[in-house]
Amino acid sequence: METARIARILSEMGTLLEVRGENAFRCRAYHTAAQALKGLPSDLREMISDGSLSRIPGIGETMLAKISQLATTGQLPSFDELKKATPPGLVALLRVPGLGPKKIKQLHDELKIQSLADLREAGRSGSIAALKGFGAKTEAKILEGIDFIESVGDRFLASTARRLIEPLLRVVREDPDVIRAEACGSYRRRAETSGDLDILFSAEDPAPVLARFVALPEIAAVLAHGPSKASVRLADGVQCDLRGVSEEQFPFGLHYFTGSREHNIAMRRRAIDRGLKLSEYALEGPDGPIPCRNEEDLFGALGLAYIPPELREDRGEMEWAASGPIPPLVERGDLAGTFHCHTTWSDGGATLEEMVEAARAAGLGYLGIADHSRAAAYAGGLTVDRVHQQWAEIDALNEKLAGSFTVFKGTECDILADGSLDFPDEVLAGFDYVVASVHSGFGMGRDEMTERIIRAVRNPRVTMLGHPTGRLLLARDAYAVDLDAVIRAAAEAGTMIEINANPHRLDLDDIHARRAKSLGIPIAINPDAHAASGFGDLDYGIGVARRAGLGRADVFNTRPAAEVSRLLAEMRERASS
Repeated sequence: METARIARILSEMGTLLEVRGENAFRCRAYHTAAQALKGLPSDLREMISDGSLSRIPGIGETMLAKISQLATTGQLPSFDELKKATPPGLVALLRVPGLGPKKIKQLHDELKIQSLADLREAGRSGSIAALKGFGAKTEAKILEGIDFIESVGDRFLASTARRLIEPLLRVVREDPDVIRAEACGSYRRRAETSGDLDILFSAEDPAPVLARFVALPEIAAVLAHGPSKASVRLADGVQCDLRGVSEEQFPFGLHYFTGSREHNIAMRRRAIDRGLKLSEYALEGPDGPIPCRNEEDLFGALGLAYIPPELREDRGEMEWAASGPIPPLVERGDLAGTFHCHTTWSDGGATLEEMVEAARAAGLGYLGIADHSRAAAYAGGLTVDRVHQQWAEIDALNEKLAGSFTVFKGTECDILADGSLDFPDEVLAGFDYVVASVHSGFGMGRDEMTERIIRAVRNPRVTMLGHPTGRLLLARDAYAVDLDAVIRAAAEAGTMIEINANPHRLDLDDIHARRAKSLGIPIAINPDAHAASGFGDLDYGIGVARRAGLGRADVFNTRPAAEVSRLLAEMRERASS
């Protein structure tokens, strides 16, 4: 928890320096150090004490001193001074699509813009279009971006929710007065984003637990504090509610506060139809309360099989559970390998061997490398010559691994504007698999974009479609596309679709993943990893798959390496015939 806090401070310092127009190398040093801390193999304090932290790449003498000061005192005056000297609204401007630190500095210097409100006013007056390097189109996109940001409000990503709630949940569970404790709300349902955090616990007397909770150093402000509930604001600005109930009330409270609202309404209606009354505190019948030890008992009392939290959205789960046990949903441990990963051959931060070691440490038995194709020059896209060089390195590594681990040769090949692929067929034929993705031309009309992607998924050389809508959660909306038509075309062509597990994407979403399953399309859960730490994102993709009702058999990369190798070979043979 302390390491994560320090990493966030260093990352924020890098961002603050960026928007102030400081030296790019200095800014990058803070981001590099923050990333290094996230992947530490052991306790931060131990590594400072034994000197091993200074040997971590990206942590030089100056950065080590700052980290040590934060770890020992909890404070860093240079960070506090930087925050005071930077208008707080400038950092918020980074959320606007297309606005980087350099443009933000220009807007601040030339138009005195310090907030989203200032930016909107300048855009509406035409002042932004008049600036060198901007223009009317950029101004229009900025105004659209502000509208998008305001539409998503103060929601935050699933990765942020996990980072914040898991340490707090551990603290609550370790409290000597707590009997049981669970995270609730959208986090427990593994939704893409959350608006706040919820933790429920049971105790004979909740008051002492709540008193200790509001005194935690992570709490920036106490919004409310009563005998059974406390609402606080964390240092990140996120609200967290902690509720205490009796042990007898816990199963009902856990179900209710997990939600969703629509699911809860459906459950209450089902109870009423059976002459019962369901609330967050009890299930009552004509003869009094019906005791339940857990949620399984609660569902059983209403004639339902257990419904996993991820499915509780009132999208047919009630009927599913009424007809019998819901088949097991896919789990993280079911994944045998993954695809769509990047290395230093293109825009990744780790070498091929480092990615293999990280994949093995993540419990995987094979890894697909899919560095960018040549059109993605901005991301170090591979030329045909470099593709052959990478193949040679992969062959040598596979020989070295001697069957203990398999590396598949792949590419994330750009779908060009007309739907053709960035590499010719003779090059595509040499890959074990091809991930086809859109990385440009996002402003295309809906019909044109749909035809573009459909042409790509119908290409027999394409194994799977990558991040199908191009969205970035809370940052960039999806491009205009008839995704249902794309999914139907993929089903007809026998092309897989990925769930991109990067928490900023989660693309395919759960609704369309369910539609893909209904058409028999195999789903690949890929992390789109650009660093060794990226394999941790696979669990977010699992969350999407579970919300879609996917089981192990629905996910392609639950299969072992030998079977995957055979199936990919069969796809290549069909493409060549």
